Amino acid sequence: MIGIIGGSGVYEITSKADRVTDKIISTDYGDVEVSFLDIFEKKVAFIPRHASGHSIPPHKINFRANIDALKNAGVTQIIATNSVGSMNPEMAPGSFVVPDDFLDFTQNRKNTFYEDKVVHIDVTQPYCPYLKNILDKSGDVILGGTYVCTQGPRFETPAEIRMFKLLGGDLVGMTGLPEVVLAREREICYNSICIVSNYASGISENELTIDEVFEIVENLQDDLLELIYNFIKNCDDNQCSCHSALEGAEV
Repeated sequence: MIGIIGGSGVYEITSKADRVTDKIISTDYGDVEVSFLDIFEKKVAFIPRHASGHSIPPHKINFRANIDALKNAGVTQIIATNSVGSMNPEMAPGSFVVPDDFLDFTQNRKNTFYEDKVVHIDVTQPYCPYLKNILDKSGDVILGGTYVCTQGPRFETPAEIRMFKLLGGDLVGMTGLPEVVLAREREICYNSICIVSNYASGISENELTIDEVFEIVENLQDDLLELIYNFIKNCDDNQCSCHSALEGAEV
């Protein structure tokens, strides 16, 4: 089963579904409402990351519950969408970027399922290369880039953006971590479509507003949904190393 974790621009994914069933999935970390869709004769489980009405801020998202709910539902492959600012002129607003690495600047988020035992998960390739290849075949995307995740909910300062650039960052957002690591701990293939909505603070000539982000994402909605639908068409079962990520990780 394919899992979709989406923010703005993805809520309309149900429009091409042959059937939609909403269920509450219980986990050890809380209950999660999941929409089960039949799309192109494939099973898809969809979670709106910020809940209905975009009501949960980034630093309050229950990432562990969301990932565990998809695992409990039988999901083996996850595609997430993340709205981001760009620090790289080759990743202009309006682009879709598939990242291949990250820098984590979040604080105090529950970032592991393993708090009572020692597990060192490998993140040499934090984003699934198999899903990257499927996304490459599914639409106009930029392959590769380092995603910087900040705590939020505020936007970043110009000095922070200069620091992130010096460290090799290309994109900045608030929702990608610890989601990608938790998926690896649950041995689920995971990759992200980063939707570039603006240039980051100090690069953009304008002050940043959430209205600007929503406007750009809304304008890109049709292209984003087409990319996701093509991904669903092209995706198939695979024997990826993500599914055995715990081998050699547990002490």
